[in-house]
Amino acid sequence: MEPPLPPLPPLLLLLLLSCSGVTSADQTESVVVKVKEGSDAILPCSLSTKQNIRGELFNWRKVVQKDVKEVFEYDAGSHYNNGRQGQDNSFKGRVSHFPEQLEFSNASIKIRNTVRSDSGNYTCEFPNLKPNSQTFHIKLVVDCSNNLKDRSEENIPGTCPKPSVTSLDDTQYWELLYCEVLDAFPEPEVKWQDSAGNNLPDVKTQVTEREGHYYITLQTNVTKTGRYYCVATQLDICHKLSANISVYITGPVPTHKAPEPTHTGSSTGLVVAVVILSILLVVVLLAVLYNKRDMIQKFMRGSGSSQGNGML
Repeated sequence: MEPPLPPLPPLLLLLLLSCSGVTSADQTESVVVKVKEGSDAILPCSLSTKQNIRGELFNWRKVVQKDVKEVFEYDAGSHYNNGRQGQDNSFKGRVSHFPEQLEFSNASIKIRNTVRSDSGNYTCEFPNLKPNSQTFHIKLVVDCSNNLKDRSEENIPGTCPKPSVTSLDDTQYWELLYCEVLDAFPEPEVKWQDSAGNNLPDVKTQVTEREGHYYITLQTNVTKTGRYYCVATQLDICHKLSANISVYITGPVPTHKAPEPTHTGSSTGLVVAVVILSILLVVVLLAVLYNKRDMIQKFMRGSGSSQGNGML
């Protein structure tokens, strides 16, 4: 009796099964698909056997932490776009498959008009495939870096709430503004800005972290009348929102270059004094000249009389 053949190494066995188009192992590495927000995304899913899957069942799901969202399901011609029930509301009317590609094992789908909340991990599963089911993993990344906006209504985990703003103190020359952002994750960038979008210098900033959530307070001092905004931005999820407050400054804007009122009064008095002294000097000169001329005339008359008497 011949001894039994030794078992094939696991790597070689996997290679042979893959070449035959059948494998009991799921695809473990995710295919990454990147798109700009607002564009369409095609998530690929295709069997290596290239068999006709018109009569098969396949379903697409999105895994969100412990929750699973039904994205698209096809079962021998029945799917979410022709009456099949169960699709998650966030994907209704936006997901379609490629019917003409089913005979080539292509179960890919297209998600139209992607939004930031579409980002995440997806699975494409053939649960009834013989002899073994197959599952494919796809990661969708929706780039929204050029579209920062308030995403509070998009159900994105971690979006920070709207900032709270108030005035702590004020005089006729300045006002101290206070902003508070609570329970935010990931950590937002918080800035005070004027109505033109210019960042204002911070007087005091405090950041506290509790169990991965951030609590931020921010103060700034303003000296001009206007509307001011506390802006919170979470770049990781393209979330941006703000709160504003109006400020009215009654006094003049303080500046180091402006002269003191006493200096201004002294300068004015000095100018007046110079003018008066100039006028007095002119009057004195005129008086001296007039007196000198009068003395000369008298001298001339006296000299003439003396000469006349001498001739007599």
